[in-house]
Amino acid sequence: MAKGLFEIEAYRLMALFGLPVAREQAPRAAEVEQALAALTGHIAHDRGGDEALLASLTTLAAQVEHAIDASQYRFSASRAYYDLVGARIAELRERPVPGIQTIEEFMSKRLAPAMATIASVGERLSDLAERVARASNLLSTRVEIAREKQNQTLLESMESRARLQLRLQETVEGLSIAAITYYGAGLIGYLANGVSASGYHLDHDIAVAVAIPLIAIPVALALKRVRRKLGYHQQ
Repeated sequence: MAKGLFEIEAYRLMALFGLPVAREQAPRAAEVEQALAALTGHIAHDRGGDEALLASLTTLAAQVEHAIDASQYRFSASRAYYDLVGARIAELRERPVPGIQTIEEFMSKRLAPAMATIASVGERLSDLAERVARASNLLSTRVEIAREKQNQTLLESMESRARLQLRLQETVEGLSIAAITYYGAGLIGYLANGVSASGYHLDHDIAVAVAIPLIAIPVALALKRVRRKLGYHQQ
């Protein structure tokens, strides 16, 4: 019985080692709760600055995880020692004596509140981690949606520019055909003048008129063929 009493006292003291840690983490949990409430308020009112809000939520998540890592081991050990205290008290098989407080009653008044505080802070930190994670997921989803809208707008702008560039290219091709035909017809006109000067009569205007379709059609077909080849390679 004496051995059991010594063990009860030893386990009681070991269980209380988690109480200073809980008292240290409680103010930090309160600060994180206030900061989280402010951030969720910004998210709910959609005031912009989602990137900055997401960075702040990431910082809060890191703080909560650090607090959990710093206290979880001690809280778990306190719960284990508290269970050992209860087991050793049950082994004593106490019988109540009028006017005398039992060890179980003493522990319920002195140790149980401390363990309730430890459990409360542990649950509070776990709940904060879940809340921060939910807020981060919500904000991340909104940021991704905004980015997808921006990408869609950018793609539409690129498509519009591509269409404009295609039209400009078609216009340039038409002007190229006209320029090549003009210079080719001019050369045919010079050739007709030379032939006429050598003694063979060749009408200048007729030669130019005949040369225009003979030059324009092959040039247009050649440009069309080149464009098809380029389109094939791009695909």
